[in-house]
Amino acid sequence: MEITLRGMPWSIRLFLAFAFLLLTAIGLSLRFVVDLAIAAPVSPVGVVVMVLLAYTIFTTTLVLQRKSASRNLALGLASLTIPPIPWALVLGLLPIAIFFAALAALLLRGLRSPAAVAWLSEP
Repeated sequence: MEITLRGMPWSIRLFLAFAFLLLTAIGLSLRFVVDLAIAAPVSPVGVVVMVLLAYTIFTTTLVLQRKSASRNLALGLASLTIPPIPWALVLGLLPIAIFFAALAALLLRGLRSPAAVAWLSEP
């Protein structure tokens, strides 16, 4: 598989950066999940983290392969930027809410752009 960055739309680059940051956050949280697994083999937090890890890896792989099916999966993963907005507003963290709102707007609008749709064109 050859990954070409030349000609890649900015929205795909932003999505890949978001996905790799999400993978980093999941990796850093695995210590907590493993500690939970010692006490109980199946925990809701562990199940959510593992599902998110699998979904993120699968979606990122499809995006790197330029598959057309990856567009809807990428939009689903990008929608994870929406829940932190009201959470930050309730806690009074306006700059964080503005950051996540801008990131959500850029990701969701960019992944629906004609350039992103054209780039993710492999069957």
